[in-house]
Formats: sequence, structure tokens, C-alpha cells
Amino acid sequence: MAVKIRLQRRGKKGKPYFWIVAADARSKRDGKFLEKIGAYNPTTNPATIELNVDDAVKWLQNGAQPTDTARAILSYKGAMLKNHLAGGVRKGALTEEQAEAKFAAWLDEKASKIDAKKDGLSKAQAEAKAKALEAEKEVNAKREAEAAKLAAEAEATEVEATSEEAPAEDAETKTEE
Repeated sequence: MAVKIRLQRRGKKGKPYFWIVAADARSKRDGKFLEKIGAYNPTTNPATIELNVDDAVKWLQNGAQPTDTARAILSYKGAMLKNHLAGGVRKGALTEEQAEAKFAAWLDEKASKIDAKKDGLSKAQAEAKAKALEAEKEVNAKREAEAAKLAAEAEATEVEATSEEAPAEDAETKTEE
């Protein structure tokens, strides 16, 4: 039986969510699977990946072939590296402790890169929010200036209208006398 590590689609239409599963190559995409290894949510930024690395390595060592997307996810989370290091331990090129140390160092480096990306995204979001607020303040200032100008014009027309009425009233009072 040929085993594949692949994605199994879950979630609503337009809101994808995937399980990472080990399944028989002949089964349907969303059909029967042997074991759920993890989950992948591409709608978040950065994408959320939950993966049981040890189970993935176990399946890889037993001959499971990952699909292209699954291979990228396994590589991103370090399962492919751990499988590679386990091969080195089997051949005697590394000790178990050296392999674990290399894997732990790689995980720390990867975590720092992910944190840097999240910080960059939050900074960009904050800057965009500040720009939007500044633009909104500018638009509000223009509206207030325009409203003040219209109010001043309205007052000026009222003053002119009342000043024109006053001499007319004075002329009427003079003619009555």
C-alpha cells in the first residue's frame, strides 16, 4: 500500500482549513485516512500550522511520500530536517545528542524569524492605521473649515439683509412724520 502525506480539506466554502494526514494514495482527497498528523490554516497571517513532528517523521521513515504542498509544510516545521538528521544517526555520522542539538538550534532560529515577521506585520498594520487616522483628521479639518466659511458667509448675508432693511425702515418712519 502506497502511503501519502497530504492535505485534507475542511472548513467552509471560501474559508479553507486543512488537516495534514497520512492516507492511502488510492483514497479520495477528503476520504479515509490512516492518521491525522496536524492542521493547516492558510487564512491567518502568517499561516497557522500545527504539526506533530514525531508522527510525521515516523511516516516519512516508513516510506510515506508527501505531496508538494505537504512537503513544503513539513519542511517549514522541520519534519524533513528531523528525518534527515535521523538518517544521519542511523548511518553513524551523528550521535542522537548532536542531532537533537542541531534540531533545537534550527527551531530557535525559525522561531526568531517568525517572531520578526509577526512584529513587522504588526508595525505595518499600526503604521497603516496611523496614516488612516491622519488622513481622517485632515478631511475633518477641511470639513470644519468649509463649514466655518459657509457660516461666515451666511452671517454676512444676514447682516447685509438687516442693514438694507434698516434704512428702508428709517425712510418709512421719516415719511410718516
